[in-house]
Amino acid sequence: MSTSQEISSPQNYIGHHLNHLQLDLRTFELVNSHSIKSFWILNVDSMFFSLLLGLIFLIIFMKISRGVNSSKAPGKLQIFIELIVEFIDISVREIYHGKSKLIAPLALTVFIWIFLMNLMDLLPIDLLPYIGKYVLDLPTLRVVPSADINITLSMALGIFILIIYFNITTKGISGFIKEITFQPFNHPVFIPINLILEGISLLSKPVSLGLRLFGNMYSGELIFILISGLLPWWLQWILNVPWAIFHILIITLQSFIFMILTIIYLSIASEEN
Repeated sequence: MSTSQEISSPQNYIGHHLNHLQLDLRTFELVNSHSIKSFWILNVDSMFFSLLLGLIFLIIFMKISRGVNSSKAPGKLQIFIELIVEFIDISVREIYHGKSKLIAPLALTVFIWIFLMNLMDLLPIDLLPYIGKYVLDLPTLRVVPSADINITLSMALGIFILIIYFNITTKGISGFIKEITFQPFNHPVFIPINLILEGISLLSKPVSLGLRLFGNMYSGELIFILISGLLPWWLQWILNVPWAIFHILIITLQSFIFMILTIIYLSIASEEN
């Protein structure tokens, strides 16, 4: 069922679906996402769905892990998850040459969590917003957390903190400072230039991680919205079905790229000079 019948024009329909359900932390009131721009505005829908999907991921994997050592024959879900775990383990072994118990679980979490967030883009565009409006009386609702730049940059920021941590634990504070001040030009005169170059190189990693994921998922979500807002319901499936099939590749690829780049960046950070 489409909410487009209740919105006067395609422009309003598209704008409505791009609005977040937001909470003003100063007054704890829901606000329109285009009415107020402030640091104290929280995208409630993005936070809710990202945490919900993370919880679903933990519950499923915890349940499967408890049944691994049982005498029962593994089910299809367990076999599927074991294949994913084995694939990620192989990827980590091939890319990360250090010794860390964190990298493999982190790579698995990043891949599955981002995949689940991306997967929300395949739900009918009006399904959850319709339920939110008529069941929960919510003014608007966006259900794809990875199409929110705040979520993608927050995840990238977490990776960036780990990059700094691995650099310091591997090289020491003095070694890390020496690396960013004496590379690529090993002379005290070039310390300011080295700081600029290395600083840009370091900061570009989380920025590229967050913006790449956001850009791809936002554009994918926008195409679904445009199809739903500009075409009558009886024509939408002609474009929605092929795009959804192709989008399965995109959501998987974006999860994989984020995971691989995370492993690569942490592997570089773990290399001793």
